[in-house]
Amino acid sequence: MRPFATILLLTLLAPLSALSHTPTATPIDTLQMATPIDTLRVIDIEEVVVVASPKEYRKLRETPTAVSLLSQQQLQTAKVDGMKRLSSLVPNMFIPDYGSRLTSAVYIRGVGSRIGTPSVGLYVDNMPYVDKSAFDFAYDAVERIDVLRGPQGTLYGRNAVGGLIKIHTKSPFAYQGTDLRLEAGTHQLQRLSLTHYHRISPKFAFSAGGFYTHEGGYFRNAARHNERMDSGENAGGRLRAMLLPDSHWKIDLSLSYEHTHQGGYPYGQLEPQTGHVAQPATNEASTYRRDLLNAALLVEHQATHFTLSAVTGYQHLSDRMFLDQDFSAEAIFNLLQKQRIHTLSEEIVLKSLPHRQWQWTTGLFAFYQTLNTDGPVSFHRPGITSIIEQSANSVFDRLSASGNPNIPQMHLGISNETLPISGLFDTPTLSGALFHQSTISDLLLPGLSLTLGLRADFERVAMDYTSAAATTNFAFSMTMASPAMPRPVTIESTNLKADAAYTGHERETYLQLLPKVALQYEWAAGNNLYATLTRGYRSGGYNIQMFSDLITAQLSNAMMDAIAADPQFSRYSEMIARMKHTDLPQVSDATRYKPEYTWSYELGTHLTLFDGRLTADLATFLMQTRNQQISRFAPSGLGRVTLNAGRSRSYGAEAALHALLTPRLSVNLNYGYTHATFRSYNTNQRLDGATTDISYRGHHVPFVPTHTLSLAAQYRHPLSPTSWLQQIVFDLACRGAGRIYWDEANTNSQPFYTTLDARISLQRKGAQLDLWLNNAFDTTYATFSFESLGRTLVQQGRPLHAGLTLKLNF
Repeated sequence: MRPFATILLLTLLAPLSALSHTPTATPIDTLQMATPIDTLRVIDIEEVVVVASPKEYRKLRETPTAVSLLSQQQLQTAKVDGMKRLSSLVPNMFIPDYGSRLTSAVYIRGVGSRIGTPSVGLYVDNMPYVDKSAFDFAYDAVERIDVLRGPQGTLYGRNAVGGLIKIHTKSPFAYQGTDLRLEAGTHQLQRLSLTHYHRISPKFAFSAGGFYTHEGGYFRNAARHNERMDSGENAGGRLRAMLLPDSHWKIDLSLSYEHTHQGGYPYGQLEPQTGHVAQPATNEASTYRRDLLNAALLVEHQATHFTLSAVTGYQHLSDRMFLDQDFSAEAIFNLLQKQRIHTLSEEIVLKSLPHRQWQWTTGLFAFYQTLNTDGPVSFHRPGITSIIEQSANSVFDRLSASGNPNIPQMHLGISNETLPISGLFDTPTLSGALFHQSTISDLLLPGLSLTLGLRADFERVAMDYTSAAATTNFAFSMTMASPAMPRPVTIESTNLKADAAYTGHERETYLQLLPKVALQYEWAAGNNLYATLTRGYRSGGYNIQMFSDLITAQLSNAMMDAIAADPQFSRYSEMIARMKHTDLPQVSDATRYKPEYTWSYELGTHLTLFDGRLTADLATFLMQTRNQQISRFAPSGLGRVTLNAGRSRSYGAEAALHALLTPRLSVNLNYGYTHATFRSYNTNQRLDGATTDISYRGHHVPFVPTHTLSLAAQYRHPLSPTSWLQQIVFDLACRGAGRIYWDEANTNSQPFYTTLDARISLQRKGAQLDLWLNNAFDTTYATFSFESLGRTLVQQGRPLHAGLTLKLNF
């Protein structure tokens, strides 16, 4: 199928390359094509590429915000083909590469989330991506990425408490011709993309393209004949059309579709004594499949004194995850989860024109999302024995061992070979917001500006749930013995049945106020000092995976009721009743997690030095978080849940330096330091029937690296303009992160590690051949680790891999 897909894609798109293109400039062009390139200056992306933003009224490095601007060249050099390759390229940003495309955990400055609502916002061509399940997509035709660090809630609302990622794709007005990319590498990597950009007239342009990727996988399954666990295919296409009726109007329509089918979750067991990670071994292959459709329409009108823009977005996601949830070679239990998401968003923004003493942005935003989840968990025979039966029989054994002669020996055995627990959940979300932000320049003295902003954010989340266990057939026996009895007497019933189910509705409403205050002093172009105070929040929600625990506890009670109702055991009904769970929580208490709130204090500077040969972005920050959302496995190990962990504090510093040492040699350094600890986090742990209180105060927040590092050097060696090869480019890049704690107890961690990437690029006009090498020294490190069923499981980072990339523009 792969060769056929490649031929089909080329057949469909190749005719586009024959279309002619017109080099006529346009009134509202997103690229200043005539900007000269000065080889003695670090190129300012915002000088070269002018990306229309409905909200910001100044260039990002002129705003009181810590920001990283990643150009197309930087993205290509670092081989950023998806979100997870952004990790460490931005100070204090960590995105572990684990699981599958479903898992997109983004951590910035000590806040992040593995599941549930995201802590970092994502916009693609000014359209918000609301659900984390859609974050990890193929970065095809991307022109630039902006990463804003720290809460961005005033302008962008919920779930931007850690920061914001803004992705901009190429404009068909700015780029012309056809881009073809062919790539092949180790581990059976094959990649093809083809995109045509065509400007039909000064008023209309479009782009159309598609891509296909096959990855053979990096990890093998020892329990399934060493088959590759994480192989997969990814294919899709993008269409963009831009209309400029006159110099005052712009209409921008974009459509994209992507299909993903992959394996994943290659978790191996850690041997604590030796530190060795065993080869992953699961009896069933875990897979993830997703179809993702996005549509966005931007309508912009430039009036005499303001700009009006309206962005309408629609996203549809349909996926299927099959997970061998015990991650072992035994058939214990698995999860089959299907999601269907529809999201409709609308944002209307009024913005003042630039270069005014008073600049402002005001607008309204709303979205409605429907999320339907079908997540049945199935227990197989070993799981029924080791989890459900053992849980009940351990209670019986403790009672009989108490020394009371009136307590008989008891045993329960389930006859079902499989025990499915169904789960159907509808969790719609409705959100609306009003926001305003103003900046007054030259306040009291030239260069001093004050920014004030406020957002009122309303949100309603709900959950309709139906979860039930299949009818459980079981046997129960009692054996009584005493000195007065000549021999033990056993009473047994082999035809008992029990059922358990939860059905209901939950709803919560939140109203948040998100202020921002910033003071900035600019003494020269590209040089400023700022201080900000901002508030951000991450919305609450419901843990649908918690229903497995609720159902199994209710099923245990139902079995006790069935035993007590049997006439053979009627004289022991009071004793049996005392063995029931009396502390079963309400569904709302067990599944709901509350919003997370953060106050952020930041002091920073943007510097442009030595006639533009050095740019430096420096910042220090303090973030105080309440109701911090932490992801962990449920007490039974049957799925992950989000809970509120009290208060935390993170502080640190960031530095991003871009230097042109010579006209041919440039260096980029990005370093971040974060110290994130719990200030208040009290919980408990149940072990052998006893509950122990635990305090994690002072412990490091999991999944937050103390240090992140990216150091890259590029050397360009020009050749004769008349030769077939015009330039050779050499790139070396070192990335590092650590120490990273994987659990709240801080017993399991990954020390600081580094990986080295290298690239040699042979270039001539319209053609480029790259020879690249990632993780050149084959560094071994953990990119994810967690505890499950008494074991420590680890996914290791990708090993050494290399390849060739050919890029053509014609």
